[in-house]
Amino acid sequence: MAEAPFGLLAELTHRCPLRCGYCSNPVDLVGRDDELGTAAWCSVFDQARALGVWQVHLSGGEPLARADLPELVGHASGLGCYVNLVTSGLGLTPERLAGLPGVDHVQLSVQDAQEAGANRIAGVKAFGHKLTAARAVRDAGLPLTVNVVLHRLNVDHVAEIVALAERLGADRLELANTQYYGWALRNRAALLPTREQLARAGEVVAAERARSAMEIVYVIADYHEAHPKPCMHGWGARQLTVTPNGDVLPCPAAGVIDGLGVENVADRALADIWHTSPAFEAFRGFGWMRDPCRTCARREVDFGGCRCQAFQLTGDAAATDPVCSLSPHRGLVDAILAGAPGEVEHRAVVR
Repeated sequence: MAEAPFGLLAELTHRCPLRCGYCSNPVDLVGRDDELGTAAWCSVFDQARALGVWQVHLSGGEPLARADLPELVGHASGLGCYVNLVTSGLGLTPERLAGLPGVDHVQLSVQDAQEAGANRIAGVKAFGHKLTAARAVRDAGLPLTVNVVLHRLNVDHVAEIVALAERLGADRLELANTQYYGWALRNRAALLPTREQLARAGEVVAAERARSAMEIVYVIADYHEAHPKPCMHGWGARQLTVTPNGDVLPCPAAGVIDGLGVENVADRALADIWHTSPAFEAFRGFGWMRDPCRTCARREVDFGGCRCQAFQLTGDAAATDPVCSLSPHRGLVDAILAGAPGEVEHRAVVR
């Protein structure tokens, strides 16, 4: 039987005021009428806590779009969970934050270091609202993480982004290279940085880590790497995601895999889904692996890479992640990086 998860990503809604072209939310978004109600979400939190979850990440879309957010925060907090609010910052005023007692931490998305570029990437005039939100978090005495998704349009601005996060009073900065799911996959040709851009960014990150007192996390751009990232530290191992309509996923992008056997909290208890559902059992452990993963010394390091990426690129979720240099499908990634025919059609970042 699988060990208990410690984290729940609660995607309260897919509604969002931003239009970021790198968004990993699915292209076919859950509509407002299909979202779980207050009582249903509270039941999810009850079941998650009984299962062993300690951290509840309230996300979206934009969780502030939910009028019942104070009740949801209060319920999760009352269960003894550490509550992390993952937000665009739009609508997070001092008054709104004061109405959310029980929030332990805020993760604020920022698109770039300068207003014009940030607003262009977000698709709306959002930058000023983010500064207001950061001040509200700092004045409330809450820990603040600034999250920046890196791509071709902003990866050259890493030093300026670090400086901005420091000015905002962030305790932690997460620099996460784009993961190509959802809208990011649709806009991949416009978002992929060059190898030279990434090399420069890596040097800047190393220098800024040595200089800054702020914690700086750097998530690699794995298309350019020889080995895939350890996605979720193993399938169905540490965290689970509940989508706005109640589907339960081993990772936020797992819904892209056809035939996975995704189940819903309206139909089955969360603990049963975690321990025995086909979706969670599909790629747990190592028994599902084929060579080269099965006999690879890195199998307990990267767990075969990303199942969703393997499916999207090869049509086979059990294939070795094509990012891996040992994968028989690595040529697919090399062709993408080289701008192969079919990869140049999406020039504008859209959502």
